[in-house]
Amino acid sequence: MREILEKLINEEIDIKTAENLIKSKNIMEFDEIAKFDSNRQNRTGFPEAVFAPSKDYDDLLLICKKYIESETSQNLIITKLDNETYEKLMFDLYFSDLTFDYNKKGQVLVIRVNDKKTEPLAKIGIITAGTSDINIAEEAKVIVEEGGCEAITSYDIGVAGIHRLFPQIAHMIKEGVEVLIVCAGMEGALPSVVAGLVDIPVIAVPTSVGYGVGEGGRVALDSMLQSCAPGIAVVNIDNGFGAAVFALSIVKSR
Repeated sequence: MREILEKLINEEIDIKTAENLIKSKNIMEFDEIAKFDSNRQNRTGFPEAVFAPSKDYDDLLLICKKYIESETSQNLIITKLDNETYEKLMFDLYFSDLTFDYNKKGQVLVIRVNDKKTEPLAKIGIITAGTSDINIAEEAKVIVEEGGCEAITSYDIGVAGIHRLFPQIAHMIKEGVEVLIVCAGMEGALPSVVAGLVDIPVIAVPTSVGYGVGEGGRVALDSMLQSCAPGIAVVNIDNGFGAAVFALSIVKSR
């Protein structure tokens, strides 16, 4: 953008050409397969991520290659990426100057073109009701850290053994977390309990953990939506990514 504006000031291009160039820089089109919103971080505070499921492998590989070749300074985030596909990408995308950071539990791959470290903006707490919810919590953790915050986690502290919960909540408040992400399946009760104990925003994430009437996470979702604890924000089933981006938005808006 700076180069375009300098050309405009120096009267090398007219204002219409400058406008068209700036617009074209905002979207990277990859052989009609995908249109990548490269300006999303500047506009919304968090970069666009690639959602891996349902994509043909060759298309996913093309998106990654074109993104890397674009010489952008932003890391590429790929979500819901299974381990088998990650290993294929590692083989087909080898570049000596890149770092591939894969969280196997969270199924998130970060291809690092910029490994610059900065001081954390804030602390965000992530807790789960059970160990079966950890994969969604780990997805949220990766996104929280990519967004420049420190993630403090505590897993398997659900209402089935509620005595485990109180010391962990106390620890997080003592650490100064500004937002809590709470992941729970089955009946989805944990976010309501947590929201009744703290004075910070609580983001509830229903997970697809359950069986019978609770299969697929719909019971947990409905329970969180009708929580008797006011002020809970609820994201979609298994949407650890969305919960983390929302938590980052809360922190950065301050």
